[in-house]
Amino acid sequence: MAAAEAADTQLMLGVGLIEKDTNGEVLWVWCYPSTTATLRNLLLRKCCLTDENKLLHPFVFGQYRRTWFYITTVEVPDSSVLIKVTHFSIVLTAKDFNPEKYAAFTRILCRMYLKHGSPVKMMESYIAVLTKGICQSEENGSFLSKDFDARKAYLAGSIKDIVSQFGMETVILHTALMLKKRIVVYHPKIEAVQEFTRTLPALVWHRQDWTILHSYVHLSAEELEALRMCPGYIAGFVDLEVSNRSDLYDVFVNLADREITIAPLAKEAMTMGKLHKEIGQLIVQSAEDPEKSDGQVIQDISLKTREIFTHLEPFSEVSGDGEKLVLNFEALKQRRFPPATENFLYHLAAAEQMLKI
Repeated sequence: MAAAEAADTQLMLGVGLIEKDTNGEVLWVWCYPSTTATLRNLLLRKCCLTDENKLLHPFVFGQYRRTWFYITTVEVPDSSVLIKVTHFSIVLTAKDFNPEKYAAFTRILCRMYLKHGSPVKMMESYIAVLTKGICQSEENGSFLSKDFDARKAYLAGSIKDIVSQFGMETVILHTALMLKKRIVVYHPKIEAVQEFTRTLPALVWHRQDWTILHSYVHLSAEELEALRMCPGYIAGFVDLEVSNRSDLYDVFVNLADREITIAPLAKEAMTMGKLHKEIGQLIVQSAEDPEKSDGQVIQDISLKTREIFTHLEPFSEVSGDGEKLVLNFEALKQRRFPPATENFLYHLAAAEQMLKI
């Protein structure tokens, strides 16, 4: 148990404070431990205080080069000891995806800063959570790291909501994720982008891989360069300009207009056939069943996904070096599947690195 707690507490990387003063200036005020200039600039861009539109986003999260960031922003009430500050953001960076956990902890840190006006108390609490997984405070609330299971974070979004928006077209998203394609999601509201994108990896539950999620990306050179280094991803944007950047996606989801577009270069790999129709119908039937929870819908999709992998098994053989399974393409062709099914299984084998080099 102690070892598990220690492993959990070592997930946090740093804490930072950004302030907006009465002159409208936004400054990176403090952090522990130190951070790089690149990450500091990125976090200033992500925190809504630097936005022209002055909209306050209470909580945003995302990922940059395998570092997750979680930012809670509050307006300073007149009663606070922070006389020259109108708003501030608390930033946490961590190795794990768990928005609920870090939203809860940053809210406690915000209350401390509003009360004391100094980062000292925040640092004490940060170190307590880092070393013991807990911080207790009667006035600001208590936080216990182990209350926030990673699996709960994976299941927090709603697959049913996605299916209610896109119906049979949800199978396009499932196929793109199975084939490790690049999915870009656009909506002008960051909250809508985050809620939708965080749920998508659950469509391929067998991988339980949320590292593919980049829920809040700007069209800045270093962020796009980091994105390009990922073989497949889900990337969320609030700038409609991304719709013109076909170099960034295989599948484009305009969440505001409820439209899914497959990029011309991805159409061959994403050809839909009888198998996809079956998967789509299963997803829709399961999601529309009022008796079923989101978790049960994910389970249904996961079972169907496993069934697809069993299609590949008869055509898989151990590679020459005996290290991994590879696809025997000739055997697959001889089976005479419908062209779209054969094409999909071939591309799935490629995504799973089962092709002979």
